[in-house]
Formats: sequence, structure tokens, C-alpha cells
Amino acid sequence: MTINTDLIDQLLKDYKQPEDVLGENGLLKQLTKAVLERAMQAELTHHLGYQKHAAAGNHTGNSRNGKSKKTLKGDFGSMPLEVPRDRNASFEPQIVPKGQTRFEGFDDKILSLYARGMTTRQIKQHLEEIYQVEVSPTLISTVTDAVIDEVRAWQGRPLEGLYPVVYFDCLRVKIRDGGHIINKAIYLAIGLTREGQKDALGLWISQTEGAKFWMGVMTELKSRGVSDIFIACVDGLKGLPEAIEAVFPHVQVQQGIVHQVRASLSYVGYKERKAVAVDLKQVYTAPTREAGERQLEEFAAKWDSRYPTISKQWRWNWERLAVFYSYPAEIRKVIYTTNAIESVNNGVRRVIKNRGSFPNDEAALKLIYLALQNLSEKWTMPVKDWRAALNQLAILFEGRLPLV
Repeated sequence: MTINTDLIDQLLKDYKQPEDVLGENGLLKQLTKAVLERAMQAELTHHLGYQKHAAAGNHTGNSRNGKSKKTLKGDFGSMPLEVPRDRNASFEPQIVPKGQTRFEGFDDKILSLYARGMTTRQIKQHLEEIYQVEVSPTLISTVTDAVIDEVRAWQGRPLEGLYPVVYFDCLRVKIRDGGHIINKAIYLAIGLTREGQKDALGLWISQTEGAKFWMGVMTELKSRGVSDIFIACVDGLKGLPEAIEAVFPHVQVQQGIVHQVRASLSYVGYKERKAVAVDLKQVYTAPTREAGERQLEEFAAKWDSRYPTISKQWRWNWERLAVFYSYPAEIRKVIYTTNAIESVNNGVRRVIKNRGSFPNDEAALKLIYLALQNLSEKWTMPVKDWRAALNQLAILFEGRLPLV
């Protein structure tokens, strides 16, 4: 549609400063209001079939019947509108439908702020400061609550048949349950596709972990289309390795090295953490399992007098930890650095750290889901060194990697 420049000049004849156009009572807001109201008048004319005051409207059984008021909220702040009515109450505006109180895109702004970890109160203050529009906590909750249906659809969506590597991890969050605030575990699965790109497979919440719970998770993944996993990287979650192997019998389960190192360093004072970390690295970067076991013995000889729990835990988990020694360096990098899951967890933790607790399970799930959606926008490239790792995987898991 071509706009008459003479009309624009006429509208701007009193223009002196940006606020005259963009301000609370500026030209753009007034023009938007006028256009919307004129459009609704035109829609009503079309609905009735005759122009205002036209004789054709006599004895038609319906006519104009004044106006009602409503207020729209958007980037421009609050905008009062007069909505025309008909006597039979059969007219429904299309440009501003009945029940609509927010311009398209305004809800997206609320969700965007929520997904970045802002609380309801912070979102309310932000919208008032930036857009000079007042929104109630109830409105914000209504907008964010609608996300839970999206979460359910996402949780049930079909998945790819093969994920060469899948990482399982756990986030601890405080959730109100039965009048008490308790720590609950939210479990996250991140798969690497054949192209090496990250894919969040699902979120699950449970007060306890165990083989029965994990069997349900594995069965769900299989029912959604996953038929094969080469390597599953886990975080010492109780019952998880057994459940994975029961549903995907050809999988190789690798306990996460990064998680084991982090758990070890939690016993160490700040001044000695770097030295302990350097010595632990000699264990998991050893060229062979036998060399790794020798390095673990040397670590124990040096540090057991101060931190005996560390070597004890490594020996306890050794069979799961040592799986990666059978892989070439290209695959080891993908497994034991676990950057794929670590970067995701760090991003999610940054979002939830501002929340002291969640009122219920759904509130926690929808926030973490939105955080994942934001993070996944950057998942456009394969993980580092994936092409070399894929070539090795094709050899080690011969016949299980599709050619296309």
C-alpha cells in the first residue's frame, strides 16, 4: 500500500522532538488508535451490509448500537479503544478480536523475559519501566502457564532413530510440595545427532531416582523413535546404567569424567584444587587403562593422607569410568570433556539461580524448557572434532551407523 507523502507531511507539520512521534501520546500511538477504530467501523459496515445512516439499513433487523471500551497493551504502553457494537451482538471484530487485550508479540516479550530467569515481579517492573504499561502478576502467570501445553507437546514429539552419544544429567531445584519446600531432581537428556548437533530429548522430574524410574524414561525414549544409542554418558545416577542397558542392550555406558572430577574436587581446599586437578588429569588422559590404573595408584600415594575419599570413589566407579580407554582420542574428547551437556547445564543454572524456589513442578519444568529453547537457537553447528569422532564411531560400531 502506497502512503501519500503529502499526508505524512501534514501529520508532521507540528513535529519538534522525537516524543512528538514516539512518546506516550505521540503521533504513532494516536495514528494506530485511529486506524484500528476506523478498521473496526469498516468491519461492522461489512457485517451489517450497509453504510452508517443509509436507508438500506431500515427494517434489516440489525443496526449499530454504540460502542464499548477496551484497553490494549503493547510496546506502546496502554491504548484505550472504542469498539463498535451491533444490536444483535453478532459482530466480532477481526483486527482486534473479542477477548484480546494484548497486541501480537507482547506475550512473546513476557515469555522472553521469563525464559531469562526474571521473576513475575521483575517482569512487571521491567514492562512498566520500558513500555510504561501496567501488567498484573495474574496476566504474566496466565501467559507463562500457557507454555505447559507446549512443554507436553515437546516432551512427546518423535525423535531420531539413532543418537551416537547421549548425555544424561541431573539438576537440583527447590520446589514446594505439600506445604514444604524440598529438593527435587530434574533429569535432562541431550543427544548428539548423526550430524553432531545437540538435541534436547526430554525433561523428567522425580523425588527419587532408581531403576524403575529410569526404565520408564528409557521406554519413553524408545517409544518416541529412538532405536539405537552407541554411548551413554551418565553422572552416577542410581539405576540409570542398568535401565539403559535393559532397553538398549548394545549401548556402552560411560560414567562422566567431568562429574567425577568435580565430585573429587569438592573435598579439596581451594589452595590445593589446582594441584589435585592436575594429578587427576594424568589418570583420565592416560593412553591405556593399565596406564590409568598406575596413575591412580600414584595419585592415591600422594593424596590419600589428606583426601582418602577421592581415590576410593574413583576405584568404586572404575569399571564405568574406564570405558573410554577402549576408544581412540577423537571419541574420548567427545565423551570425557562433556562440553555438550556442561554448556547446557551452565546456561540453565544461570536462568534458575534467581529463583529461591518454585511453587510446583510445572513452574520448574516450563522455565527450564524455555531456557532450553533459548539455548537451542545456538545449536546450529556440530560439537568440536565431531567429524573425526564420527569416522571412528563408524568403525567401532560397524553396521549400526546408517550410510545416509
